[in-house]
Amino acid sequence: MAGFYIHIPFCASRCIYCGFYSTLTPRAEKAAVVDLYVDALCKEAATQRHYIFGEKSDPVERLETIYFGGGTPSQLHARHIEKIFRCIAENYADRMANYADMEITLECNPDDITPEYAENLRHLPINRISMGAQTFSDERLKFLRRRHKAADVQTAIDRLHHAGIENISIDLMFGFPEETMKEWQTDLQEAIKLNVEHISAYSLMYEEGTPLFHMKQEKKIKDIDEETSLAMYEMLINQLTKAGYEHYEISNFARPGYRSLHNSSYWHEVPYIGLGASAHSYGDGTRKWNISNIKTYMDSIACNRLPYEIEILNQNMQYNDLITTALRTREGINLTNFKRKYGEERLNYLLHEAKPHLDLGNMELSKHHLSLTRKGLFTSDDIMSDLIYIED
Repeated sequence: MAGFYIHIPFCASRCIYCGFYSTLTPRAEKAAVVDLYVDALCKEAATQRHYIFGEKSDPVERLETIYFGGGTPSQLHARHIEKIFRCIAENYADRMANYADMEITLECNPDDITPEYAENLRHLPINRISMGAQTFSDERLKFLRRRHKAADVQTAIDRLHHAGIENISIDLMFGFPEETMKEWQTDLQEAIKLNVEHISAYSLMYEEGTPLFHMKQEKKIKDIDEETSLAMYEMLINQLTKAGYEHYEISNFARPGYRSLHNSSYWHEVPYIGLGASAHSYGDGTRKWNISNIKTYMDSIACNRLPYEIEILNQNMQYNDLITTALRTREGINLTNFKRKYGEERLNYLLHEAKPHLDLGNMELSKHHLSLTRKGLFTSDDIMSDLIYIED
């Protein structure tokens, strides 16, 4: 299994919390920038198959997921998305199934899903939508500088269903300044009423360099205390699991059969190619990332150069990556695969470091898997920190 992550850095407006690389969508008179960016994406795609597929004639890895992230991918016109799909098919046909058999996700803003946009999606291979709802309070949406209103989420879902898209995920946030437990419960109830297939929920983060971070530094706002944040997380788990969602990763919940295959690849060492400015790739013991500058990215691609940095991952680095990704999942670490890759000595090290957490009931061993318990989810960062390997 392998995947594509395609970074679309354009946004109609910037949310105050976002730390991802993005830029404002060019106005109509500058729309050629988007055309040029998509051209660069396609050119990069045509030259990067060796990163995870190498030169082998017998296909081992298969391209099974494509994820358009951002930024705001729904700022792209349908013709841009069609062009990207044509390019992938032309260059990876021997390494992929039909688009209909793949998971293909597009991140969207609710207010971008106009009737016309939804109808365009009907004619594209996209079969999964990830939508940023964040909260169902118009006041908090305004605080975040989100473009949509709370009611737009249901409208967008209805339009997507009419267009034949049945696999929909929404993002939620909790832990807003001065948010109460009752307000969070209301958001959860509204989310459950939507009856979507997947929900991702995250505590509001104060990423350095964002307007939200500066507001906190200037004491214009105050984040909630840790006790309230943990209580909100517990309510999240209780409410969504009661509603029939599977809690399969620390921040992710899915109806049976609707886990995010693409995001799961990040947690299970599945190789992927990242296309676009600031996009990351992973595979064959390396991790690389493109420059976070659209102009430099496009200019370099035009000159047949890809501006990126690469990191060679030694065994200790790969081990630490596994600790901080696989332990996020319900299944945790497959110890049979772990021993095969890292050897018995490292397995003994892992189990030795895990023993205090096993004794406290924060971790469990079951069917050759080491995983966090429900109790351990609340101190997951501390547990992972204890298990990572620090070289002398």
